[in-house]
Amino acid sequence: MNYRHGFHAGNFADVFKHALLARLLVYLARKEAPFRVIDTHAGEGAYDLAADEAERTMEWRGGIGRLADLSGADDETRALLAPYLDCVGSCGADGRPGLYPGSPLIAARLMREQDRAVFCELRPDAFEALRYRFGRDPRVKTIHIDGYTGLGAYVPPKERRGLVLIDPPFERTDEFAAMFSAFLGAYRKWPTGVYALWHPSKDAQGERRFLDSFVREGVKRTLRLSLAVAGGGDGLRRTGLVVVNPPFVFEEEAQRILAFLTPKLAQGQGAGFEIEWLTGE
Repeated sequence: MNYRHGFHAGNFADVFKHALLARLLVYLARKEAPFRVIDTHAGEGAYDLAADEAERTMEWRGGIGRLADLSGADDETRALLAPYLDCVGSCGADGRPGLYPGSPLIAARLMREQDRAVFCELRPDAFEALRYRFGRDPRVKTIHIDGYTGLGAYVPPKERRGLVLIDPPFERTDEFAAMFSAFLGAYRKWPTGVYALWHPSKDAQGERRFLDSFVREGVKRTLRLSLAVAGGGDGLRRTGLVVVNPPFVFEEEAQRILAFLTPKLAQGQGAGFEIEWLTGE
């Protein structure tokens, strides 16, 4: 495993993914009953954007760095983004937060005392950072394990409510197939859970087969969201999120969030977003 998220932390794909993740967690917290978060590829948990990795790419400038100024956002959009931006915290004059929260830290900050989380990470150095960060949080269990294996072991959770985030590094050539297989195994054991599956959009054929799998296997209530920043170059320009069993308010909230983020994060002509239902009830 060679992937290091520190090079990409806070980029447009993180903003897209984490702003929507925060809305899913906010919804789960509206009910008093506890919920469980399972993050299959948790990484280090948070990232120093002043570190060498982030300094070398400066990808955060095209992501979280553009949200220091929320001009153009109406009050409702600001309120929808507030949980995510509160997790990010204050930024410097250049728009850079001192520490960019990964999905585990966002989850931990939006969880309550009665909620629990399992964070899986296979890369040894990333796991050590993850364990150090959450070692004193009694709500959190960090596991040094392949996330797909961990997912199968920890569903269904005893809380019966919760969210699974599957966010692999896409180093494997068969990552789409591996991700869907792990999801399907978990879904068959826990069909009422909320599942969020993130992916880059570079392999059009692989992505299409992945999306068609939800229809073919009869997965219910599957919402697809994507964001394209366009522009030139060889780097990532489009990313997607598939959410199974989204809250009923989520589609409307995502529409407002992505309508604001798209021009804010655009890197050239052709930027846009899509929201579509792959499957219904």
